Formats: sequence, structure tokens, C-alpha cells
Amino acid sequence: MIKRFFDILISFCAILIVSPILILIIIVLKFTGEGEVFYLQKRVGKDGKEFGLLKFATMIKNSPKIGAGEITLPNDPRVLPVGKFLRKTKINELPQIWNILNGQMSIVGPRPMVPNTFLKYPDKDKEIIMKISPGLTGIGSIIFRDEESYLENKSDAMTFYDEEIIPYKSSLEVWYANNASIKNYFLVIFVTAWIIIFPKSRITDLVFKGLPKKPDFLKK
Repeated sequence: MIKRFFDILISFCAILIVSPILILIIIVLKFTGEGEVFYLQKRVGKDGKEFGLLKFATMIKNSPKIGAGEITLPNDPRVLPVGKFLRKTKINELPQIWNILNGQMSIVGPRPMVPNTFLKYPDKDKEIIMKISPGLTGIGSIIFRDEESYLENKSDAMTFYDEEIIPYKSSLEVWYANNASIKNYFLVIFVTAWIIIFPKSRITDLVFKGLPKKPDFLKK
């Protein structure tokens, strides 16, 4: 109940602060690219219930059925010009405030995945992750904030994603689910804001103790 209170409070404050930006982005998207403003994507939420996650449209229509499917690669040709900026700055995620207000998501939690990708998570991890609401940000989102860069120059990016990224991302989400607290809730929000300003910071390792051991590709 306390977490839900802060979800609503922070979301309402965020809408008041960023509403001018939202309006500007809506206008820009309406008159650029393919004229699409929002993109609704099916994701897996609490208790395994699927919901429509709202984002600003950053890719061409039917992009999940083209190229790399649900995985976005570095310099992906499906990403629209304005979409590159929105994705880089994470502004494309702002419409998810509405998912938070209607109770489908929290500010902090495991990142909700598309059903096909979530199926690849270990069964024991899925059971734990689904016990709490998915989040706009979280440990997994922080560590993999630049996920596309890890797929760069990979001869088989999709296999690398399945065999290297998914297992570690899953273990991070389990860590948060097992350590969910109001303290960690606000720490995640603080660290998320910090790395937006200082993207090369190693603050995550300093703030969160006991995280799953990093795989070699992240150490580099």
C-alpha cells in the first residue's frame, strides 16, 4: 500500500512536470515518420497477466515481424529518425506513467517482457518475478540501460541475447523481487536519475550489495 501510494504520487508529479515535453513529442511524432504517436505492446505483468504497455512510437509499423523481431539491434534500420533520440534519452518510456496510474505497473520493479521473451526465463525465476508488479525502472533496466550496445558486432545477436543476456537479466530481476523494500524502491529511483546524468558512473555497484555476479561481457 505504501509503495502504491508513492507510485501514484510520483506519477502525478511527473505528469505535471513533463506534460509540456509530452505535448511537444506528440506533435512531432504526428507530423514525422509514419504519423504514429503511441505504440501498445503486449507485456507480461504481475501474476502472469498480460497487459498493453504504452510507449511513444519509435519504429516503423509491424517492426516485430521484420528483421530481428522483438530484439532491437545497434543502428537498427527499423528505428525512425526521431525514434533514435527518444530511445537514447528514454523519453519513449514516459507514456508508461499511465500504466502505473492504472495499476498495471509500478515505478520500480522487474522490467515487463514480451511474452515470447519471458518464456525463455528459467521457470523458477518466472515464479518469483511474477509475484510483484513490473516497473518503469529497476535493477535490470539500470544494468542493461544500453542493451543494444552488447549486441553490436555479434555474428549471431539473437543467440547471444538468449544465452547471455536473458539469464543474467533474469537473475537481476529475481534479486530485486527477493529484496523489494521501500528503501530499495527509492534507491533504484535515485540511481536511475543519477546514471541519466552520469551515464558512465559505477554507482550501481556501490549502492546495491549482493547483486548476482556479472558475466564477462558486462565486466568489459
